[in-house]
Order: sequence, then C-alpha cells, then structure tokens
Amino acid sequence: MSLETEAVLDRRRMRRRLAFWRSAAVLFVGLLLGALMFSSDDLSSLAGTHQIARVSIEGTITDDRDQIAMLKKIKDAKHVEALLVFVNSPGGTTTGGESLYLALRDVAEKKPVVAQFGTVAASAGYIVGLGTDHIVARGNTITGSVGVLAQWPEISEMLAKLGVKFNEVKSGELKAAPNPFEPVSEGARRVMQDTIDDGFQWFLSLVETRRGIVARNVNGLVEGRIYSGRQALENKLVDEIGGESEAVRWLETSRGVSKDLKVVDWKPTPEGAWGKVTGSASQAAISALASVLSSVAHLATLTPAVGRVGLDGLVSVWQPSEN
Repeated sequence: MSLETEAVLDRRRMRRRLAFWRSAAVLFVGLLLGALMFSSDDLSSLAGTHQIARVSIEGTITDDRDQIAMLKKIKDAKHVEALLVFVNSPGGTTTGGESLYLALRDVAEKKPVVAQFGTVAASAGYIVGLGTDHIVARGNTITGSVGVLAQWPEISEMLAKLGVKFNEVKSGELKAAPNPFEPVSEGARRVMQDTIDDGFQWFLSLVETRRGIVARNVNGLVEGRIYSGRQALENKLVDEIGGESEAVRWLETSRGVSKDLKVVDWKPTPEGAWGKVTGSASQAAISALASVLSSVAHLATLTPAVGRVGLDGLVSVWQPSEN
C-alpha cells in the first residue's frame, strides 16, 4: 500500500472520530439544556407518577410570582393527589402571606392540602398554614405571632449633628410620610396606625374563620405572642403534633389519598431557561448587596428594620429581640 493511500485512509479515520465526538458533544449539550429547562416537577410530570407534591416555604416570605405559578401547576397536575406544604419561616410581607394563602386555597378546591411546620412558622408563615386543611407542628415549633407592623428608622438628629439638612417639596402633608429624615407627625402616625389596624383585622378574621376560634379568648393571641407547638395545639391554632409522616398519614386516613405514594419536591421555575444559568451569579450578587446593606445598618446603628430593607409594605414577621 502506498504512502499516499495510507494518508487518505488516516484522514478518513480521523474524520469519523471527529464526527463521533462532535455528535457526542451535541448530545451532551442537548441533555444539559434539557435538564436546565425542566425543573424537578416538570420531569416528574413527564413520568406521570402519582405522587404527593411537597412545597417548601422557607425564609422571608414575599409575593413570588414563580411560586404562585408552581402552585397552579400542582393544582392542575392530574398525577398529583395531594399537596404537603413544609413551612419554616418567621414571616415576611403581609401581602406575600396573603398571596400564598389564596393560592393554597385555590389548590384545596381540587385536592387536599396539609401543612407541616418546622422550627418556626410565625406571622406570615402562620398565614401560609391557615391556607391548608390541616396543620401538623413539632412540639417545639415557634408559631403564632399574629399581627402586622411597620417600622422605619429616624436619623434626623444624626443628620443635624453632621450639619446635613434634608429638603423636600411634596403635594400633600401625608405624601411619603413617615420618612427617616424628620420626626413623624401625629397625622402620619395616625394614618399608619389605621393601615396597620386594617391589616391586623384581616389577619385576625382569617385566624378566627379558619381555626373556628374567638381570638380574644386565646391568651395573648391579639397581643401577638408566640406559642410552642404544644401550646398552639391547646389553643387550637394547629391540629396535631408531629412531622411529615403524621401529615402524610392524615392525607391517607382523612382524605383518602392513596397509600405509600412518593413525596416529590416541587420547586419554582425561574422565568426562562436562561434564568437557571444565571441564577447562581444573580444570587451571589444579591448576597453581596445584602451584606453591604447589613454593614451600613450596623455602622449607622439604625433600627432592626433596616435589616429587612427588602421588605416593602406591611410586614408580618417574628424576630426575637436583640436586647
């Protein structure tokens, strides 16, 4: 065989190898993109396996559109027989709790919904529990803290000592009031109190309607106190002491859900597959910003409300005193 013939054959073998590895690379990228585009709940949906969907509500609660969209998917998913909501949250915005409550009641129109409380399920976290049909809490779960608040720092004296004066022109006395650059006026305080009272009455009526109790007959409830899981059970704020196994057993025995179903975690799907790719970088940036804000709040010795700078609107959150 001539050298020229061998060279031609080697080139053909090289082309075949390159074609194979290119095909393998394309297949790998396709699988990777598929994994990015489908969340765990979507993959489970494709499998069509009957299951109990588990949704975790953890950390600060806000009005999250992706979360609400996920709950709608669970409601419409024929292979999901029930929803288990794990709550481990000190609360968040009252609006965030309201949106989750309404979304859970929407799910409950088609399938049973049970809550399992973790370490803490207070304020807006407790509102989430009220959206379910049955609440299971640990004996030492911190729960309750029924109420609404609004906080803001006031740094007018500090600015005066620094020789800084804040000027503003506004359309009315109550526009953008209260603000941190001047002492709060009685009119602004009265308006804020009226708004807080309205939100509190909504929260309180929700507790009375969903739990079948008279709030003022429960020691400390109207005052916004917290309860252990055992105390909450005594006051009919929860239904049972236990964990996930007790929650699943209630679904099986009280709501006729099939026995021994797999409990499958569902997570919100970010807007578009690219959101998944950039999610880690975005989260890192948010964490860095939160760290900077926390440092500024510490240096300025402002109120703890600055630590919750991302929470706009009325807040239903429990936070232990720092004193």
